[in-house]
Amino acid sequence: MHRTAHASTSSALPLLALGLGSFGIGTTEFAPMGLLPAIAEGTGTSIPAAGQLVTAYAIGVMVSAPVMTLFMSRFDRKAALMAMMAVLVLGNLVSALAPGYWTLLVGRLITSMCQGAFFGIGAVVATSLVPKERQASAVATMFMGLSIANIGGVPASAWLGAHVGWRMAFGAAVVIGLFAIAALALALPKEAPGPRPNAKAELRALLTPQMAITLIATVLFAGGFFAVYTYVAPLLHTLAGANDSFVVLVLVLIGLGLTFGNWFGGRLADWSLDKGARIAMLALALSSLLLPLLATSGPGAMIGFVIWAITAFACVPALQIRAMQAAAAAPSLGAAFNIAAFNLGNAVGAGAGGAVIGWDMGYAAVPVAGGLIVLLGLASLWVRRATP
Repeated sequence: MHRTAHASTSSALPLLALGLGSFGIGTTEFAPMGLLPAIAEGTGTSIPAAGQLVTAYAIGVMVSAPVMTLFMSRFDRKAALMAMMAVLVLGNLVSALAPGYWTLLVGRLITSMCQGAFFGIGAVVATSLVPKERQASAVATMFMGLSIANIGGVPASAWLGAHVGWRMAFGAAVVIGLFAIAALALALPKEAPGPRPNAKAELRALLTPQMAITLIATVLFAGGFFAVYTYVAPLLHTLAGANDSFVVLVLVLIGLGLTFGNWFGGRLADWSLDKGARIAMLALALSSLLLPLLATSGPGAMIGFVIWAITAFACVPALQIRAMQAAAAAPSLGAAFNIAAFNLGNAVGAGAGGAVIGWDMGYAAVPVAGGLIVLLGLASLWVRRATP
């Protein structure tokens, strides 16, 4: 009993430090969604052009995740995680000082290089801090920072962009990154540098049917999620007749739902990794399909989007642990590839939602499309269950 309590205490601070780094990355990734009008005006571009900053970041994560993870694996994990936070600070500093659109784009690309490797290596560190039966909860704690960013970091960035200027929002992200570096330096134990990774052997560890199906499930889960999340504001305006203040309220409620869902998903995955993933994805699909009915009124929209958000991030811990187990010989790389798959799902979902709107099917059809995409992801998990 005493040993368990001591282990819990000794793992708390390192997990919180990882969570702070996750908070900085989440704020950096999602903040531009609330800053697009200010960025467009400040750089003399259109809102669609400013929106390409979000797409460029997602592409940067997909491309850099395996490369940076392999490169940083030769260093001890503490140093690697601090280096990734330094990249976050550098990218946000370039963005804050950017004189124009193209320099800002470069800043976003620099920043994107830290995400895959941070979560890939960080997930391995998190699981090493706790007993096996609590590994999913440990990963969920690290990812909690990502969901909390949607409660505090993203709305705060939007406020700074509206009242002080969009550059100040990126400046605030620099400060968060510096705090994260200090927290990681103080909380994480120092390790010996790892051996130079065998890139071919580690990549070969990913070439399994289980890993492929896990990544497909992550892409489809994220695709269904972002098909809805990208268009939350116009959905609320159109279906519920909401004003801007109500949209902000719902966004905060979504952030709270994502945070609770992330915690609950960790407990669910600790109970059963396979059943937890399937239950969470089925719940996300059903809540997405019900959104067009619930979001026709203010109270219904609040309830519907909170339930949807809880079920969405309940999927994350199980899928991340599954990727690490599927690539047991290269868990950091497996986790990084899963983050890349999540960002690919970001692009797929935004594109799918935009296509539904472009085909004049109406905004009510967007959550239906998202739910159907998640059902495809759920079907892929059943395929994985049948795969030896």
